[in-house]
Amino acid sequence: LIKRNALFARGRLKHSYPHSWRSKKPVIFRNTPQWFVYMDKDLGDGTTLRSRALKAIDDTRFVPAAGQNRIRAMIEERPDWVLSRQRAWGVPIAVFADEDGNVLKDEAVNQRIMEAFEKEGADAWFADGAKERFLGNHDASKWHQVMDILDVWFDSGSTHVFTLEDRPDLKWPADVYLEGSDQHRGWFHSSLLESCGTRGRAPYEAVITHGFTMDEEGRKMSKSLGNTVVPQDVIKQSGADILRLWVVTTDYWEDQRLGKNVLQTNIDAYRKLRNTIRWMLGTLAHDDGKDVPVEAMPELERLMLHRLSELDEVVRQGYDAFEFKRITRALLDFMVVELSAFYFDIRKDALYCDGPSSLRRRASVQVVRHLFECLVKWL
Repeated sequence: LIKRNALFARGRLKHSYPHSWRSKKPVIFRNTPQWFVYMDKDLGDGTTLRSRALKAIDDTRFVPAAGQNRIRAMIEERPDWVLSRQRAWGVPIAVFADEDGNVLKDEAVNQRIMEAFEKEGADAWFADGAKERFLGNHDASKWHQVMDILDVWFDSGSTHVFTLEDRPDLKWPADVYLEGSDQHRGWFHSSLLESCGTRGRAPYEAVITHGFTMDEEGRKMSKSLGNTVVPQDVIKQSGADILRLWVVTTDYWEDQRLGKNVLQTNIDAYRKLRNTIRWMLGTLAHDDGKDVPVEAMPELERLMLHRLSELDEVVRQGYDAFEFKRITRALLDFMVVELSAFYFDIRKDALYCDGPSSLRRRASVQVVRHLFECLVKWL
């Protein structure tokens, strides 16, 4: 075209190409035989792995709710699951196949493999003589020992089995799976597929997704930027409760900012909580445990018990919805505004000056006891 002067235009195009994150070199693609889990093959009951997973998503509670749509879109569009990897180490697929790819299905062989793995670990598959040991009376020349290992996400997706089913103090399915938002494609995803394939449902009742921790300017934390917050340093300087308070006062499903100013805000709030609790403990040192009938209490004490009942409902709803910030904010406001600045301020005279048998003093101590017991349980 150039020689004939027929080329309209030419130039160089720079386009993206996949590179290895380890070596930073261009990836070379080649076709190799692999082992797959089919997403749309009939499982014998008219369902497929995809249809089971989609139904399980509808039956699972997601916090925040947007997580449900995210993982649903992934399951709807995902291809078959490539299970095999060619590595020198890992958990073996542990199957025998003939030259046509047909898998040996023999319960006795499977039992020998499982018993060996339980006693010796998965490396038993790679030991000398493993092929003959596991095949037993089968013709070793007919069957090929597959040396591929499993995708590590299959490992993660199987954790519900040996974590929950083998422990009598726990139950299956799990109440909650909790991880970062990246696990909709990772742990939540692989656990869902593995469990739906083997048990027909998700291994969890609910999935809670949290965001990531950034610095005070919203940047990703990095040692090179010098903007990291080391939890051990915070614990050493201010105590572990400061970090705990920060966690429960955030909208944890979004990315959160953390730094000196944020921590100082939580330190100030923690001091208010601690001072309130300490004051109540001092008051309860004089509690004789003898209750005053509610109908005989002064109006102020009955008001505080009513507010305590209302707050109990807020706390219960908050815990049911995993809305810990809602709980913490309500408790902080109640302790600082309604208790310290209002009720305690009014009743200090009665607590300090009235006699031990005074109705007003006894009722106040009784209310403080109820307040203390509830607040300690809620917090």
